[in-house]
Amino acid sequence: MSVIAIVLLATAIVVVIALLAAAGAATLAHFDGATWATVVTRAAITFAAVLALAAALTTAFAETLTDITR
Repeated sequence: MSVIAIVLLATAIVVVIALLAAAGAATLAHFDGATWATVVTRAAITFAAVLALAAALTTAFAETLTDITR
């Protein structure tokens, strides 16, 4: 499997997980009785937070693996 295929697959998995987390946050906000604007805002914040966490973990792993392979 090529490196590009692995990167695309990992990216797709991260986006799907972020979408699932956003849907969960939106559902919980809706059950809490929030307005639709608040529901969408909470979903967007959760989506962005999951992507930011994935980016931070990728950076940390890249730094660690780069140091190990030297």
